[in-house]
Amino acid sequence: MILKKLSILNYKNILQSEVSFSPKMNCFFGNNGMGKTNLLDAIYYLSFCKSHINTPDSQIINNGQEMCVIQGSYDYEGREEEIFCAMRLKQRKQFKRNKKEYDKLSEHIGLLPLVMVTPADSELIQGGSDERRRFLDVIISQQDKQYLYALIQYNKALFQRNTLLKNQNMDAPLYEVLEMQMNMYGKVVSEKRQLLVDEFTPIFNEYYQTICQSSEQVGLHYVSQLANGELKDMLQANRERDRILGYTSCGIHKDELEMTLENFLIRRVGSQGQNKTYLIALKLAQFVFLAKKGNTTPVLLLDDIFDKLDAARVEQIIKLVSGDTFGQIFITDTNRKYLDEILATMNRDYSLFRVERGEVQPMEE
Repeated sequence: MILKKLSILNYKNILQSEVSFSPKMNCFFGNNGMGKTNLLDAIYYLSFCKSHINTPDSQIINNGQEMCVIQGSYDYEGREEEIFCAMRLKQRKQFKRNKKEYDKLSEHIGLLPLVMVTPADSELIQGGSDERRRFLDVIISQQDKQYLYALIQYNKALFQRNTLLKNQNMDAPLYEVLEMQMNMYGKVVSEKRQLLVDEFTPIFNEYYQTICQSSEQVGLHYVSQLANGELKDMLQANRERDRILGYTSCGIHKDELEMTLENFLIRRVGSQGQNKTYLIALKLAQFVFLAKKGNTTPVLLLDDIFDKLDAARVEQIIKLVSGDTFGQIFITDTNRKYLDEILATMNRDYSLFRVERGEVQPMEE
């Protein structure tokens, strides 16, 4: 899959831009705060119907403007795909594929597979379990509609149960219906998460060892509460306690993905360089997994990833992303040092851009 052209109107600090891209490598230079990350975020938005950092839609529209538009023209395995998104203040956002509006945004997820690597990914290691579960959910949802449906239905039942708890509702039959739904859909989600971790971990380990040129072992371990029994039984047993708490205290929304280095939690033992290598290897493995499982090659977005990495690790990353495994790539950096090294190793098409105060302009080689 190739993003051929991107049009942006009032997306964060990018007031208006229309850019045509190389099918292989696209490099964006500029100082911090100029709009490089916002450009990549707009591409991410076209794939996932939301910002990579979960910025509320009301804050995505440029301050003082009433609407925002993103439009992408894709070459999808030989056929044209036009994706259009419009957001207006205090209105429902609009997503169209080839001029036909989606009934549900979930119908769009998975069409345009994409992997983004950013400094904000540090939250996967240092943040709460929500971030790590979301990492699994994003991967599986892009290639498994059954999983996405089960996850949505589980979250709906969870929301309804939490509403009953907060309102001190005592309707036992209603609780039973919701708890049966959570049990049924929770099983699907838990099983598919475990299958992903089992298949994904060896790929991840290989990429980590390639980048750092060592035999250090990294791991992912999915810890599910469903391992302790039927969720409906746990929910029923905890109903009175949950009513006091005002929320549901057990279920797959409380599961954890443990990230380890040499069998220790990396958030406790990892150095800055190890953490950065861990995250980049994790995302490159995600790319390979999606390419293997899906119908098309994902787009890869690399946002300011070279900071805090030694020269040897940068060299290995350059070799990896410039190889045949990876398709179209978008890279941002504040200077050309590492990007020039990447381009020097390539005999393929590439494009250079300067981003300044929200304006994107092509550069000469």
